[in-house]
Amino acid sequence: MLNTLVGLLFPNLCVGCNGVLIAAEQHICTHCIDNFPETKFHTLPENQLEKAFWGRVKLESAYSFLIFRKQGIVQRILHELKYSNNPELGVMLGQIYGSKLREHGIHFDAIIAIPLHEKKEKLRGYNQSDCFAQGLAQSLKCEHLKNVVVRDKFTETQTKKARFDRWLNVGDVFGIKNPFLIQNKKVLLVDDVITTGATIEACAQSILVHTPHLSVASIACVVNQ
Repeated sequence: MLNTLVGLLFPNLCVGCNGVLIAAEQHICTHCIDNFPETKFHTLPENQLEKAFWGRVKLESAYSFLIFRKQGIVQRILHELKYSNNPELGVMLGQIYGSKLREHGIHFDAIIAIPLHEKKEKLRGYNQSDCFAQGLAQSLKCEHLKNVVVRDKFTETQTKKARFDRWLNVGDVFGIKNPFLIQNKKVLLVDDVITTGATIEACAQSILVHTPHLSVASIACVVNQ
């Protein structure tokens, strides 16, 4: 009785549309999920994201779940994930996208998230990219590694930086520990949003020293129309 009353007074709302969630829904309503602006990159060889890394870093594949647009549903979802203490949302997105990748026969030995600096992760309470990686690993039934890539330097936010400044900001901040965990394995490197790809590029270079089998994925990416 009390739970019902609380639910009526303070209903759970969809992160995407702010509508009331029904009992079986969590975080995002079914209507919003069914109408996600998906990239479909996992169905497109040599897709737009892969081409963005050509000549910069040698990747086997590049995937992204959603198309990022300012003021759109994806921006609202990412803001909720990063700033509203909702790590479960990231896990759910990873589970959804992981299922789509699995349906297309895509698999990996291990999944690693772009790490936050320990100060930033302590302040936020979690790494939003790692939450996504956790959900992906659950759906793809592979290892979720958290003790391989480290962020050695604290860097400023990349949000308002130009492409070259982003690269300078992260050019030498990543290191590898326990490299035997990824030696010659098929690895998926995960970030929350890919814009210029500078962060992915810098981190990927460190991983490629230990395995040539590297792909990347993100919750969202900026697609040039």
